[in-house]
Amino acid sequence: MLDSVRLYCLRHGESANVLARAAGVLPTAGLTDRGREQASVAATALATEPIAGVYASSALRAQQTAEIIARAHGRRPTIMADLAEVGIGKLEGATDAATRARTAEVLRSWVVDGNLGPRVADGEDGHAVVDRMTRALTAIADTQPGATAVVVGHVASLTVALATICHPGTEIWGAPLPYAVPFLVERTPDGWRCPAWPTRPAATEQR
Repeated sequence: MLDSVRLYCLRHGESANVLARAAGVLPTAGLTDRGREQASVAATALATEPIAGVYASSALRAQQTAEIIARAHGRRPTIMADLAEVGIGKLEGATDAATRARTAEVLRSWVVDGNLGPRVADGEDGHAVVDRMTRALTAIADTQPGATAVVVGHVASLTVALATICHPGTEIWGAPLPYAVPFLVERTPDGWRCPAWPTRPAATEQR
């Protein structure tokens, strides 16, 4: 029987690539000053939780967010490449409206229609994203049996993975993950569940 594990998942704080409206993995884009403040707020929110481990994607913005949270618990983050944002191949870093529209169209297909086949350009399809994200979340849960951990990831890859394994409902499509707001994801003997989807705090509304 699987041990129950509590994972506080969150999107990284505000980052330079988002402000530039650049699409893709963009692993070297770091946090803005505002993003660091948002990560500090997340660290405060999690201060009383018995955090056994902090995990992040290999993207700089996720690592920086995780480092701020981990420091509050006397820990160092573990980096996992499988937690990366959705790859869009040759369009990596594109800032044009057509790429943004296609990216939204593909993500909607994955999350709302449950059709994981489409992809942006020659990038990943939804099956690849869900497979690697589920692999990462399962590995974390297996490493922390009965414990609580933090997972810092990205808006698209977290959303499609959790939509697929937790089945929170298609209404999450109208509620994109806000910056650095932890929300609980549990693995129980009956499978994965997301008790609640996070909402954007009025005080830290995204730009």
